[in-house]
Amino acid sequence: MSDGGVHGREKLGEDGVHGRELYARLHVSPDASDEDIKKAYRVYAQVYHPDKYQTHQMQDIATENFQRIREAYEILSDERKRQIYDIYGMEGLVSGLELGPKLNTPEEIKAEFERMKQRQEEEKFAAHVRPSGSWLATLSLPQFLKGGGIMKGMVMSSEVQSHVSRKDTIVLGGNMAVSGDSGGGAATAMFRHQISSASSMEVVASAGLRSLLGFNTSRHLSLHSTGTMGISVSFKDGSVNLENTWTRQLSESSSGNIHLILGADPNIAVGWQRKEERNSAAGELKFGPTVFGATGHYTHHFSSKSHGRIGGRIGSNALEFEIGGGRRISDYSTIRMLCSLGFEGIFWKFELHRGSQKLIVPVLLTRALSPLVATGALVLPSSLYAFLKVCVIKPYYRKRENQKILDKRQKTLSQVLEARAAASNAQTLLQNVANRKQKKQAERGGLVITKAVYGNLKGHSEKEEETTLGIDNELPLPILDVTIPLNFLVDDSGQLKLHEGIKKSGIMGFCDPCPGEPKQLEVSYTFRDQPYKVVVDDYGGLQLP
Repeated sequence: MSDGGVHGREKLGEDGVHGRELYARLHVSPDASDEDIKKAYRVYAQVYHPDKYQTHQMQDIATENFQRIREAYEILSDERKRQIYDIYGMEGLVSGLELGPKLNTPEEIKAEFERMKQRQEEEKFAAHVRPSGSWLATLSLPQFLKGGGIMKGMVMSSEVQSHVSRKDTIVLGGNMAVSGDSGGGAATAMFRHQISSASSMEVVASAGLRSLLGFNTSRHLSLHSTGTMGISVSFKDGSVNLENTWTRQLSESSSGNIHLILGADPNIAVGWQRKEERNSAAGELKFGPTVFGATGHYTHHFSSKSHGRIGGRIGSNALEFEIGGGRRISDYSTIRMLCSLGFEGIFWKFELHRGSQKLIVPVLLTRALSPLVATGALVLPSSLYAFLKVCVIKPYYRKRENQKILDKRQKTLSQVLEARAAASNAQTLLQNVANRKQKKQAERGGLVITKAVYGNLKGHSEKEEETTLGIDNELPLPILDVTIPLNFLVDDSGQLKLHEGIKKSGIMGFCDPCPGEPKQLEVSYTFRDQPYKVVVDDYGGLQLP
């Protein structure tokens, strides 16, 4: 069921939660009792029953809307169908769950639905191939200024993962490193078998500079911890390495791990990771007979598109500090620039991440830790980025986003016009009752909705600005006047309540005027002859006065 009366399948929101349109149609909360649902159905049935109208046109309009509220009533008044709808929306009802074995509890319904979806996903996943790789090219400015080549070294790695069956995966990969006049490479093949939902095993073979044969096994030790054990034999010197890794979920946003290696180069590493909505951090302490060091980084997301990063490492053979930031330039691509200072010199590091592919280009500015160069390396990119962001990047992205919105509105134009027509028809039948309620409330100085609009309020402002500038894109406004349905929903006690967690486009007389865009409801009203205005989000609750 699409919004505004166009029948179809109810869609999931961006957060994966369906809009609960059926509750919106009857204007009841998700916790409503059977009696509340029956009462709400009777209220709308008195307005939308076709027998109440004389002309064929009004009867057709009433029939369409009566079918919508009857459908909502039949599903929500059926305990089993309501359970399915509450968990998965209309998708669950049309997927075949109601035709299967008797499911009595939400847990049984959810388990059955998950099994059905898992079978469908496994069919798609079995033939899925996922490539990944990275390319690191180190450039040297001092070497170039002395007349040499600018390329100092290069490291490339690539990997292809293929699911050959539901439980078996093959991974083929290779890497190559070049530094100056020397270089080398290796090829790796791995076979992974999922023994059960809690355990798996891997066989790894590598040929080249690091030829070896290894075996790993992994198992979930508990709900929050995982253990991995492995053994490998080197073809080069016959040495045997044993590896053990323990990982544990410390909280909802953090985890820790211990990695132990016994063999030719024994060491132990203790790591920690934390990831929240806007911040993430990670650190590791590693020590052994020949190595000792610590690494860490912290990332803060200023918005959904830009972030800042600070990190460093210190140890027996390294001292480095880096600072910088990045920006998401598309749904799958992110660019980042960092300034690094350490024993090896002062670097600019440029990174491009796209999906599972990475391109990293460190540029050596100078090997000497010059305060002047270090200051310039930090200030120059920041100043340049600030200038480009204000004068180039923001105007470009704003223009591109606006064009995307216009293209989307053009594609959904017929759907929106149809939904608007259905909403207008629904409002026509509500108008007489809404007018009586509005007049009654005005006489007693109660709650009177003077103006209410629903949709993309920001987009509406931009549309008005375009009209002022003489720009006409011939598309309808991304808002809908919903004054009539809100006056209808004012109860006898003079209160209006919209339930939280319910998408407002499902309310009778509403529709979605701008699919895929953020929406809000703006209500102007009077109470005791005093004017007020309130704005709520699409899923937000509202209670007036």
